Amino acid sequence: MSGARTRQQRTRDTIVSAAAGLFLRNGFLGANMDEIAAAADVSKQTVYAHFHSKEGLFLDVVRGLTGVAGDRHQEQVADPEPERPIGDYLLEFAELQLTIVMTPRLMQLRRLVIGEAERFPELGRALHALGPGRSIERLSRAFVRYREAGQLVAGDIPAAASFFNWLVMGAPVNDAMLLGDDAILPASQVRSHAEESVRIFLAAYGTR
Repeated sequence: MSGARTRQQRTRDTIVSAAAGLFLRNGFLGANMDEIAAAADVSKQTVYAHFHSKEGLFLDVVRGLTGVAGDRHQEQVADPEPERPIGDYLLEFAELQLTIVMTPRLMQLRRLVIGEAERFPELGRALHALGPGRSIERLSRAFVRYREAGQLVAGDIPAAASFFNWLVMGAPVNDAMLLGDDAILPASQVRSHAEESVRIFLAAYGTR
């Protein structure tokens, strides 16, 4: 049974990977299940056995790509210890978040989700929950610790977390979404943007 489940999961992962490439390249309407099956080297019946509809597969692709980015960030930035300076934690958090999220693939995914938001409103909710929502929740937990440690002054913790998240991500994401992949921050500018975001945030919320 374990071997069968492993094979099933491997087939499912192959289908999702093939579908992701086609959806990102051709959009939801431009990709069809025959092409996805051919790209995954499985039968169309196999695709439908794992995903009952094209819509269900599309939602799984969006959740998967967004969730993987969030998982990478969580694995590489541990929840802070109270004795760690908040500036150090925020700089690591911001720099890695920019590095992971600001990629052509994820910007393409965002454009695709926005384009299909009216048809599939659950896509926008999934992208928000697994993307900015997840980051804001992590920051909120960290800010509670830093407020207790006397390193942060914030009456509304979720609001402060949201402010920092969008201070870091707002302009870079909007530029890349509207101006294309050439507007994605180069590595040489990621750290300087992260540093300035931390400086501005701590000017408002840090203790003196």
